[in-house]
Amino acid sequence: MERSDPVEHGAGGERPHARLEHAVDGGIATVVISNPAKRNAMTAAMWRSLPGLLERLAADPAVRVLVLTGAGDTFCAGADISSLRDPAEDPQALAVAAEEALAAFPLPTLAAVRGYCVGGGSQLAAACDLRFAEEGASFGVTPAKLGIVYPASSTRRLVALTGPSAAKHLLFSGELIDARRALRTGLADEVLPAGGLDERVEEYTRVLASRSLLTQAAAKEFAAGREDRDAYWKEQARGSGDTAEGVAAFLERRAPRFTWTTGDAAAAGDAGSAGGAATGG
Repeated sequence: MERSDPVEHGAGGERPHARLEHAVDGGIATVVISNPAKRNAMTAAMWRSLPGLLERLAADPAVRVLVLTGAGDTFCAGADISSLRDPAEDPQALAVAAEEALAAFPLPTLAAVRGYCVGGGSQLAAACDLRFAEEGASFGVTPAKLGIVYPASSTRRLVALTGPSAAKHLLFSGELIDARRALRTGLADEVLPAGGLDERVEEYTRVLASRSLLTQAAAKEFAAGREDRDAYWKEQARGSGDTAEGVAAFLERRAPRFTWTTGDAAAAGDAGSAGGAATGG
């Protein structure tokens, strides 16, 4: 891999091996939830660090797709309750902030799920654009087991994926469902045979990395319900060269070389702000 950086979390009495790891290879950023002693449960420090890590990866011009997964044979068993004993800490606020940062990530995101995807783990998976699961995976939304009120934003996201009835089943009962049922309800997008998840994720993310990020970024915004940016994205397309490149590549029967990045959009926004300031706008 091009680079790999563990983010250690040993402060405050938390286990030093509870950490987020990340690597970038061929345009694919992989973030690994690693807390093997607790089935990859998220500690308070891990929740706190995820938004900053995502911000750095979003700003990296080498990154075109993000994969979230768990170390070993488990995705994430939720929050590590033992690390959330500080009465001044709001565990739910930490989880929601991380979930919202993941949902707002400007590039395509995919959760690669094996084993348990429960509680806070299911929140993170639901915040990704897509979820691929391996046979044997188990999904569960479990606040009813702890007497916790599930956040409104997380509930709406779950309902958008599964529909109201399936979301209520998961929330009311706290029962786990298998990968095949998750596929039927919309909580999973693909289910792979045992041992086939990594190969499929690698194949699919390479495809995503080869496609127009301009198309993907605009589609992600529109799919999230934003309706006021048609003119903005038309302007981005006009100045990007991606459309001309895509058409030329099709006619020449070759792979396109798309060049637009989210950095181009940020630069255009900065230029527009500077121009407005210069003209008193």
